[in-house]
Amino acid sequence: MKVGSETKLYKAERTDVSQNQGKFRTYFNFPGRALPDHADHGYGPLATIVESFMDPDTHIAMHPHRDEEIISWVPAGVMRHGDQDGNDLVTDADHLMVMNAGETFWHEEFTRADDPPLRMLQMFVRPHSLGLEPNIQHEPIDAPVEGEWRHLFGPEGSDVPLFVRNQVDLFDLRLDAGSSADLPEIEGRDAYFYVFDGAVEAAGTRFGKTESGLLVDDAGLTLTADEDATVVAFLVDPDAPVTRQGTIGR
Repeated sequence: MKVGSETKLYKAERTDVSQNQGKFRTYFNFPGRALPDHADHGYGPLATIVESFMDPDTHIAMHPHRDEEIISWVPAGVMRHGDQDGNDLVTDADHLMVMNAGETFWHEEFTRADDPPLRMLQMFVRPHSLGLEPNIQHEPIDAPVEGEWRHLFGPEGSDVPLFVRNQVDLFDLRLDAGSSADLPEIEGRDAYFYVFDGAVEAAGTRFGKTESGLLVDDAGLTLTADEDATVVAFLVDPDAPVTRQGTIGR
C-alpha cells in the first residue's frame, strides 16, 4: 500500500505467511510484496525477514542451508547454535551471528529449559554467487544508544562488525516515545524497515509492531516514535546481481 503523496513509501501490514511447529513458530516477511506489481517476493538481494519464536527447551535438529546469508538478530533472550565445525555459540543482545552458508553449511538451534521464551529475527540475504565458501561469523556488538542507528552488517569490505556477500546493510534503532530519527542513507540504495516493537510514524502514516515500510527511489524519511519502539532498517541495492537458489532465502 502506497502512503503519502510526496514520497514513494509503501506499507506492509503484518504478514499472513507463517508456520507453526508447536514450540517453534515463524512469520515470513517479504519486502518485495510491499511494492505493487512487483513480481519478486524479495527486494533485490534481501529475500525475507523471518520473525521467529522458540519456547524454552526447544531443539531444531542439525540441518543444511546452502547459497544464502542468514543473520540472527536477538534483542532479548538467547539463541543457542551448534554446527558442522563444532562451534557452540550463544547469540543474544550482545552478539550478532551471520551464517554465510555458501555451498552447504549444517547447523542446529536450540534453547534450554531454563532459557526465557525467545522472539528474534532471522534475515535471509541472496548472495551474489553460488557455491561460495561456507563461513560463520559471531561477534560482539556495541550496546544500543537511544535515538542512534547501530550499523550491524554490510557488504564484504565494509567497516562494520560482520559482512554479507551482497549489497545490503543492516541498522537497528531504539526510540523513546516522542523521539525522532532519520532513516540512514547510502547513495544508490533503497530502504526497507521493520517495526519489531512499539510503533512509529513516517510520512503521516503509523507503522505498528510487525509492520514494515519500503522507501523506493527517494532520499530522506523521518521516523517518530508513537510509543517506545525498536526498528530494524535495511539499505538495499535493488539492482545488485543475485542468486535465487537458497534453502529458504530464494
